[in-house]
Formats: sequence, structure tokens, C-alpha cells
Amino acid sequence: MGAPTPQRPASAAGTLALGGEDTVNRIGLGARWLDYRGPGAAHALLHRALELGVNLIDTADVYGADHASERLIAEALHPYPAGVVIATKGGQVVVDGQPRPNGRPEYLRAACEASLRRLRLNTIPLYQLHQPDPDVPLEESLGALTTLQDEGKVRHIGVSNLFRGDLDRALELAPIVSVQNLYNVGRRGSDPEVDTCARHGIAYMPWRPVLEGEIPGDGELARIAAERDATPAQVALAWLLARSEAMLPIPGTSSLLHLEENVEAARLALSDEELTRLAVYSSE
Repeated sequence: MGAPTPQRPASAAGTLALGGEDTVNRIGLGARWLDYRGPGAAHALLHRALELGVNLIDTADVYGADHASERLIAEALHPYPAGVVIATKGGQVVVDGQPRPNGRPEYLRAACEASLRRLRLNTIPLYQLHQPDPDVPLEESLGALTTLQDEGKVRHIGVSNLFRGDLDRALELAPIVSVQNLYNVGRRGSDPEVDTCARHGIAYMPWRPVLEGEIPGDGELARIAAERDATPAQVALAWLLARSEAMLPIPGTSSLLHLEENVEAARLALSDEELTRLAVYSSE
């Protein structure tokens, strides 16, 4: 008897096509905490994610000490299986322990080329501007990314931490395929950007999708979780998937258990009554 076929629950919520080309399942993996438990645990987590059907892994050049997240992804998964989309970000630096934007074109080029080397890629499937730089016109930052795309170093362009008018401008300046802002069941300030993505057929990749310890134990979300024999994080992810067909959650974790629970949320379909109960949950 051969090995059992791995279940692939990440596909249960359907798929999105980035730029009309790269089809990904609607539960991804955020690699912000990938190095937290060491290389062995990171490799195991990445392999298990692929077994579960996760085929989009989101990272950034500033994640982990000495760019550890990108390095660990390459160590574990290169050569990358067909259909796996590696997304990374550039345009942010850490100064005195605090993140700061750097959207200068020459910096973005250097950051992209360094990510290419660390990830062992010739082309980054999805390269995202990590945050806008108030000292650099958005036209110049996105112009650098479109030049990298023209050179074949970047396949798709995404943006992060862009809102309202800035996002509208970005859509005019570059072929944006994804937006990554703070958004979850309790923090819905980016509702307009979610709807913009849906209108334009763009993926919305919320960061901090499960509130990270902010879930009150006596709230509706926790009560629904108890009623459905689910975790509050699973209900939070299920709410995101129901919120918009453009939604592509990328919950981050260093735990195999939490990875499996997060991916299993793709099977949890909330009822209209449950969605109504969560409608007033937002703190914004």
C-alpha cells in the first residue's frame, strides 16, 4: 500500500488568479515568524503547508534576523514545486529597531536583486512595495517596480499599506495584482480597499488576519467558535473568506498545530445568521 494522499483543505475555499495567471488557493502562509523556532521547525512548517494545499507563501526582506525568512524558504523548498507562488516585499528598512520606509528606486532595485539571490529565483512571482515612502513620489517607487517587471526580475507587482487615493493612484501607475493592508473581523478600516480589489479583480491579502491575541473570550466570535467546535482564529479566517471573493488571508505562524488549524478554516462556511452576529464586532 502506498502513502496516503495528503488532504488539501487550503483549496476548499476556492482559488484566485493573480494577474490572471498564477492560480493560488485562498489560504496562504505568512512567513513573518518563520524563524521563531529555528531552521528545522521552519522547514517542517513549510513542507506541511504545501502538503495542506498552501501554494502562496508571503514574506519580506526584513522578516527575521539577517533576512532569515527568505533564506529559510529557499533552503526548505528550492527547487520550488510547480504552482508555488513566493511573494516578498521591499521598500522597508529597520532603523533603531523600528520599521521605516525607503521607496527610492535605487534602493528598491538593490532590495529586489538581493531577494532574488536569497530566494534562489530568476523571477520573483509577486514583488510588493512594503509601504509608501512620504519622501519619494509614489510614481518613482512604482516606476522602479515596473522597470524590474520589464526586465523579467518580477512577474507581478503588489502594494502594501496603501489606502484610498494612494491606492487609486497606484492602480493607474502599475499593473497591481494584490493589496496587503491591516484587516480583520475586528479592524475593518480598510473596507474601501477590499471593495476596490473586488471591483478590479485584485487579490486582497490582509495582514494580521486573526487579531493576534485581541479576541475577547466573551464576544460573539468566541461564542460562534464554541458552537461550531472551532477555534476563534478559524472563525475569524472564515469571516474573511466570506467577506469578499477577493480575500486571500495569509495567517502567519511558527506552529504546525496553528498552521493546520488555520488551513482547516477554509472548510468552515459561516451562516448568514453567524455573519450578522459578527457584523457589529468591528472596533473601527
